[in-house]
Amino acid sequence: MSAPGGTHLWVAQRVTAMVLAVAVAVHLVTIVLAVRGGLSAAEIIGRTRGSAAWFGFYAAFALAAGLHGAIGLRGIAAEWLGWRGRGFDLAWLAIGLLTAGFGIRAAHGLYAA
Repeated sequence: MSAPGGTHLWVAQRVTAMVLAVAVAVHLVTIVLAVRGGLSAAEIIGRTRGSAAWFGFYAAFALAAGLHGAIGLRGIAAEWLGWRGRGFDLAWLAIGLLTAGFGIRAAHGLYAA
């Protein structure tokens, strides 16, 4: 991989890590507050249903997680298996987007529930 390409992946890895740090904190605090407040799972889903803000939050969370994981696994595969090349990079991008797509689909399920 070229130096600019490696730099872009390094930056993307750090940006998605920052998004994940905030998203995980918000997610965990929300869960703790909801459970301590006595809300059931059905009540929580009832509150998130139709909320564009929660859908946006969880869609961004899923996208960041999918891309972050794929970039990390790409680096491991490149180092351990010696895989390289444009096709290799595109395959890992597809894996990241597919993984993120599953998470976004789950977020949409909460939105539409």
